[in-house]
Amino acid sequence: MIEVAVLHDEGWPGVDWDFVAQRAVASAIAHSPYAAFATDEALYEIAVKLTSDEEVHQLNRAYRDKDKPTNVLSFPMVQDDLLEVTANTDDGEVLLGDIVLAEGVCVAEAAEKGISVADHATHLIVHGTFHLLGYDHMDDNEAEAMEALEIAALLSMGLSDPYGDRATGE
Repeated sequence: MIEVAVLHDEGWPGVDWDFVAQRAVASAIAHSPYAAFATDEALYEIAVKLTSDEEVHQLNRAYRDKDKPTNVLSFPMVQDDLLEVTANTDDGEVLLGDIVLAEGVCVAEAAEKGISVADHATHLIVHGTFHLLGYDHMDDNEAEAMEALEIAALLSMGLSDPYGDRATGE
């Protein structure tokens, strides 16, 4: 079973963020090799925090040595090589990790893309969930694999390919 806890600061648009986050996390997990998490007896927990650019800036500086805010940060709590055995937890609960979104960055990027803040945040939560599941985009092959999963998850929710505006090189 999957549980998503949402914390959000004031300033974020009036949207049902619990619904947005639950839907995004569920879709990402369903499109991953860990789809069974949704029906396992173990409780898989993810926290989503919608906060200020300032807080994300501080986290980005402290954990990534980058002195600026970014749209989303993910903090996995389970090593990716241990994800497959997490159902064997002693207390039946597995904290997969935290996803943190920056309000100002998210709003500006949504406006630039011509989409709603909720749709852009959905993409960022899907992206963050894949990071919690051990995916990364440090090289081209990793990026392509992760993006393909993100696109599939978003399309299943009726959202468009966020990477479709790139030149294909053809």
